[in-house]
Amino acid sequence: MNLLAVKSIYKSEMARFFRTIGQSFISPVISTSLYFVVFGAAIGSRIQEVEGVQYGAFIVPGLIMLSVIMQSISNASFGIYFPKFIGTIFELLSAPVNFLEIVLGFVGAAATKALFIGLVILGTAALFVDLTIQHPLAMIAFLVLTCLSFSLMGFIIGIWARNFEQLQLVPLLIVTPLVFLGGSFYSVTMLPPFWQTVTMFNPVLYLISGFRWAFFGVSDVSIGLSLGAIAFFFFVCLTIVWWIFRTGWRLRD
Repeated sequence: MNLLAVKSIYKSEMARFFRTIGQSFISPVISTSLYFVVFGAAIGSRIQEVEGVQYGAFIVPGLIMLSVIMQSISNASFGIYFPKFIGTIFELLSAPVNFLEIVLGFVGAAATKALFIGLVILGTAALFVDLTIQHPLAMIAFLVLTCLSFSLMGFIIGIWARNFEQLQLVPLLIVTPLVFLGGSFYSVTMLPPFWQTVTMFNPVLYLISGFRWAFFGVSDVSIGLSLGAIAFFFFVCLTIVWWIFRTGWRLRD
């Protein structure tokens, strides 16, 4: 394992993040505050509790997951796409580093950024509502696995994309609707039976449900199923990345 190569890629990606630390820090704080104003105040005045949890607190896990997933994808996809765009990817591919070291550098940096944003949102949410984390280890596990899994997904998108428009296509048209329809701001039990069944096919539901269980001990699906879903998604993405580097798909075009 070439740890120097991993460290160099990781530090390069993190340096880009710290150059815009003000924007990276302020943006999620403002977004979270707006969500609490709109959902917590407007809707919360009509829905006092969901499954025995104050509505303002109930939406916190969904808010964190929404931001963490989008940040993971965008950071990882741009991180690998930009070297492709300017041509420096060939220098990286010809260097004495293997695919695992490249992935560790780029995905590790993207996951770290998303984790930082998630913690910032958690701290911001604590200013608005009283939060009690019943299972802190499970919360950390879900948060880290989500950051890593969707950073791998973003890495795949960055390699697949041929232009900046394609870079935003999957997050905006596929991932964002799945997150909003995955129980971010409501419980699946509030839906009619038919739509409850449909929602069970949404993979993001299992992430949000497990993450919410870590906070409040309530969930729409079993915790074992949630952990299995995120672990399966992680290994699927890792397998796809391995295949990409093995075949050179979209890397040597």
